[in-house]
Amino acid sequence: MLYTDRGPSPRSSMSAAAAGGSAPRPALALALAVALALTLSPSPAQATAGGFSCRPGARPVVFNFGDSNSDTGGMAAAKGWHIAPPEGRAFFHHPTGRFCDGRLVIDFLCESLNISYLSPYLKAIGSNYSNGVNFAISGSTTLPRDALFVLHGQVQEFFFFKARSLELINQGQEAPIDAEAFQNALYIIDIGQNDINALLSNLPYDQVVAKLPPILAEIKYAVQLLYGNGSRNFWIHGTGALGCLPQKLSIPRKNDSDLDQNGCLSTYNRAAVAFNTALGSLCDQLSVELKNATVVYTDLFAIKYDLVANHTKYGFDSPLMTCCGYGGPPYNYDLSRSCQSSNSTVCADGSKFISWDGVHLTEAANAVVAAAILSSTYSRPKLKFDQFCKAR
Repeated sequence: MLYTDRGPSPRSSMSAAAAGGSAPRPALALALAVALALTLSPSPAQATAGGFSCRPGARPVVFNFGDSNSDTGGMAAAKGWHIAPPEGRAFFHHPTGRFCDGRLVIDFLCESLNISYLSPYLKAIGSNYSNGVNFAISGSTTLPRDALFVLHGQVQEFFFFKARSLELINQGQEAPIDAEAFQNALYIIDIGQNDINALLSNLPYDQVVAKLPPILAEIKYAVQLLYGNGSRNFWIHGTGALGCLPQKLSIPRKNDSDLDQNGCLSTYNRAAVAFNTALGSLCDQLSVELKNATVVYTDLFAIKYDLVANHTKYGFDSPLMTCCGYGGPPYNYDLSRSCQSSNSTVCADGSKFISWDGVHLTEAANAVVAAAILSSTYSRPKLKFDQFCKAR
């Protein structure tokens, strides 16, 4: 059973482009992003500090759109997948539909606001939508727009949820979220990784970069649609260090000429940086165009590359090897034998690993990523995550 970002089956932000100048060459863009990761990354003490909370009387509401990096069980519910242990072993102690041994970044962000974890939109039983909804679905992309579970479809699901909630209120019935909460809510978008991966699997780097504008256009369109419907607070994540994923590193290659000093694939990372540079510029543009809206861009590449480049600082061993997989060193990843396979192996201590299954991070790595996001070091503008909590 395959186990990719599509699940089981039968800062470049500091670049010249983002600042309004000409875009740097790809190699320079990567160097800038790596330099940012190394110079601005939080110390271990900062990474574990966290502790943000909303002001008294505030009611934080979060709506999330994305792929498996933030899917809290949507695809499992939609497809009826029976996901087995060791998924969820580190925190929930049972599988929850997350592709991780525990909590995801979105879970830690919710904890920072003292709200419950976001229930998937498609989870029929046991859901709690009082503090928001998670529309993220594993394997989701931005294109093609008419495909199932793409970003546009997730936004349409949100519109249905909102319309139904307000309809119930107008009928004198109770609904988990009211009109004011919809307006004051935070709207998180974390998508694009699957689009880039698909392009890199079939095209050379230059052609991949040439095809990024339509992906970015879909993200822009989603924000514009949400804004037109009354949304005002947006938090948009760039993609991570794709070239450091064991899944990509395990693909047979002629030689190691594309590996950088940390053992990651430069071409994949260059594409991620190019995407993030353009996404950061798009967010700057939206900040100007959308009146009375706040648009925050966070560079996930710098954060996630730093996990590998400085893994010992965070207590990680074997930064490019999966905890749950098959094949042993150097990557312990086999496309035909996933973490869900009966003959897979799992590490004794996931907190020593960055990669859980070759595609997704461990809970320990997600905790570091979340703390970096909360620090606002990697965001533009540098706003605190809980500033979206509005007093009621």
